Parts: sequence; C-alpha cells; structure tokens
Amino acid sequence: MANLYALIQQTLHSRGDAVIVDSGQRRISALQLDGHVAQYANALRSLGIAPRDRIAVQVEKSVENVLLYLAALRVGAVYLPLNSAYQAAEIQYFLGDASPRVFVADPARETELRRVADSTGVSSLVTLGTDANGTLVQLAASQASTSPVESRSGDDLAVICYTSGTTGRSKGAMITHGNLISNAGALIAIWEFTHDDVLLHALPLYHIHGLFVALHCALLSGARILLEPKFDARNALASLQQATVMMGVPTFYTRLLNEAALNRDTVSNVRLFVSGSAPLLAETFAAFEQRTGRRILERYGMTETGMIASNPLHGERRAGTVGLPLPDVSVRIVGASGDVLPDGSVGMVEVRGPNVFKGYWNLPEKTAAELRSNGYFITGDLGLIEADGYLRLIGREKDLIISGGLNVYPKEIEDAIDALPGVGESAVFAIPHPDFGEAVAAAVTLQAGATLAATEIIAALRTQLAGFKTPKRVYLIDELPRNAMGKVQKAKLREMYRSEFATPP
Repeated sequence: MANLYALIQQTLHSRGDAVIVDSGQRRISALQLDGHVAQYANALRSLGIAPRDRIAVQVEKSVENVLLYLAALRVGAVYLPLNSAYQAAEIQYFLGDASPRVFVADPARETELRRVADSTGVSSLVTLGTDANGTLVQLAASQASTSPVESRSGDDLAVICYTSGTTGRSKGAMITHGNLISNAGALIAIWEFTHDDVLLHALPLYHIHGLFVALHCALLSGARILLEPKFDARNALASLQQATVMMGVPTFYTRLLNEAALNRDTVSNVRLFVSGSAPLLAETFAAFEQRTGRRILERYGMTETGMIASNPLHGERRAGTVGLPLPDVSVRIVGASGDVLPDGSVGMVEVRGPNVFKGYWNLPEKTAAELRSNGYFITGDLGLIEADGYLRLIGREKDLIISGGLNVYPKEIEDAIDALPGVGESAVFAIPHPDFGEAVAAAVTLQAGATLAATEIIAALRTQLAGFKTPKRVYLIDELPRNAMGKVQKAKLREMYRSEFATPP
C-alpha cells in the first residue's frame, strides 16, 4: 500500500506510549494520535467523503488541524490547505476551482464562509477551532477510534496545494502520495532524523514547509513534535531547551538574533537548524554561527516539487547556496534555447525526480508548458551549479530585469547592497522607464541607528557595479513586504513605484 498514512501508522504503532505531539496544553502519545486520527477519519466518512474527494481547509494551526490532515490521508481524500489570511473572495475562487465535497472553516468565520460555500456548491461546511471546538470536533468525538486505512497507489493524489499566485491566479499543484513518501524518506535519510529527535514546529500548516517537510520528517521517524501555534522568539528560545531540530524561515533567525538571551548555551541541545522558503542572507548565516556556534542548514524547494536540494548535514554548509540535489533528484541548468549549460553558467533551474508533482489541477495546458516530456519541471528559478555540485540561486526568471537590452540579475545587486555598512536587507526590482524599457530600483531597510542616505547607497554601488546594473532609484523603507512564509513580494514593490518614470526626467 502506498498510502502515506499507512507508513505513519506503522511508526506510531512502533512508538506506542511515547509522546509524539506536545502542544504545551496537550501531550498525545503515538497510539493516542492514531486513535484520534481514526475518529476524524470516521467523521469525514460520515460527511460523505470517499477516496479522491477534496477537502478544503482554512483553519488556524492546532493539534486538531494535524489530526484532520492525517485523517484526510487515511481515508484517501485529497487535502486542500488554504492560508488562514485569505478573504472570502479568494476562498470563493479556490472552492469554485477545486469543487471540494467538504469545507472546514474557523468557527469565528462560519456565517461569512457558509455563504461562500453555498455559492460554490460545497456539500458540507463544518468548523474546527483552536480550542478543540467546532462542529467537526464534536462529530469526531462521537466516532469510534478504529478505522481502516484506504489503499492508495503512489500516483494517487494526496494534496492540492495552491501556489501564491504572484503572477496571476493561483494554480493548484497536484501532489501524490508517492511524491510525499519519496521526499520525506530522502530528507529523513540526509538529515538523519530518528525517534530520539524533538522537533520545534512553529511553521504554518497551510504551506509545504510546515505541513510536509516538518510534519512528515517527525511523524515518519517517530520524533516528538513541540507544536507551537506560531513563531515567537522568546517562546522559541524556551522550547529550544528541549528541541534537537528547528525548521524555520529566515525571519525566524533574524528575530532570534534580536534576543539577547540567544547564545551557545541556549541552543546547546539543538543538533540541526534548517532554513528555507526564502533566501537566507549570508550576514544572517554568519551572525547566527558567531552567536550560537551552529551553522544553519539552508535547503531549496517549492510547492510543485517538495524539497529539491539541501546543504549537507555533514560537510560544508555554504552560505549563499542551497546545497546539493537530494538523492534520486536530478537538477540541471538550461539556456534560453533549451540546451543544458555547463557548470558556472546562469540559466533556468530544472528538476526531475519522484518528488515532482503530477501537474496543475484543471490546467492541462499550463502543465504541458512547465513539465517537459522527459519529466523535467521548469522551476522559474535562475541559478548556476558550481564546479563541486552546489546549487546557487540567482533569482526568479520573472524578476529578471532587462534594462536597455541588457540582462540584470537582482541577486547580484542585492548582495552588493546588503554588504554595505548600515544596510539591513534589500530587494531589487524593475520599474518602467521611457528610455531603457526597465530601470533597476531597490528597496532598502537600514540597521537600527544607521543614517545611510539613498544617494550614498547609489554612489557606493557605482564603484562596484556596471552603470546599467546600478539602481536608478533607491527607496528607504521600514520593512520589506513579505508573504506568510517570508518571501519578499517584489510584485508589490513594482506596483508601489511603477509610476516613478511615468514622464521623462
């Protein structure tokens, strides 16, 4: 059987009475977890859920959220995690596109979202809250704690994850049981997860980092999960006294560095810090190592592929790179004409392996455009492979700036800006220009107490970069716009400053 939950269940039974989930208020053993999942699985079946039916879920993170996800796997349904920040109009699009049989919502939004569910033809709306409240919780409590695990093949859908939609409507990536099993197995092997590990889980459960990478590595290895509703630096420091592994986004590490209590002693129990979902600044990497003696392990993945590459657990964790391809994953760099480029050349990152998704839900033409006939997925990321195999990302293809007919890679300019004294971080993007087509612009945050002016930044860059790469405009702002996973939203910056050169200077 290729049902991911069948493998998780084997691990849970082997762990018996060992605590597997600890939320602070609740400590659940492995066998208890399996029983609770069975109750939720029976509740889903009572709502008419059958294999291949979709279940859309927009709730806040909780133990019950974990149980619901595992129950969906158990019954062979297709789970659709939705960002808890989405508004009714956005939810209407997802429900209309995916046609779920059941929609699970936050009790506080039941009235508002029931109208959306009704308008899109969803059969049932049930609720699930963070305090073990809601109609689904009540329904599950009345169910038996045994339930069969539906037989699935590796090619059967387990999850549809919608992309962030920064370049148009979100696309539903169809992720199979085989995708999830292969990726989790590779990560457990290279990161050496065991049942002795304790994972600090402070990531959202609507994104692949928290839902797949963190949850699957822990559950399939039998590790204990310290489940926190969200990341709080002070709470995290306390939890790290127990944890052996923490997975986070770069923002987690910058916030930890702002805590005076962060030092070698406070993280002495932690064997592995992982960062992903957004680029980790080399300065953050170095500062964290200096304070803690720990080198953050940066990895690379995306919704359509799960994890693609990782810096090694044993060996050089190279700042500014995302490491080496995972076992059974092939990565290549391709030029504009489709030719495979030699090491050191910048081009499109393409990936092939058992981790690559099945395609986009209801979008066969988009699937055909981004999945080559030989199995390689066109990631949309620009990068290069160094001589010893390490992958270095340069940026997104859509972020490439063409100024006066010349290609400008934002990452190169961002690295130069970030290295200037007084700079916190930067984001380089294109704005329309009447002469050059596109002009290079940069949004920059400053370190506390710094008084650097935009003109000083431009002057410093002129000594390091060719004129066509030097930003025509630098905007000093308090904070870069980011999505929930810490990715800088350059589309927002482009929109904010698009009229800068509306009339010729």
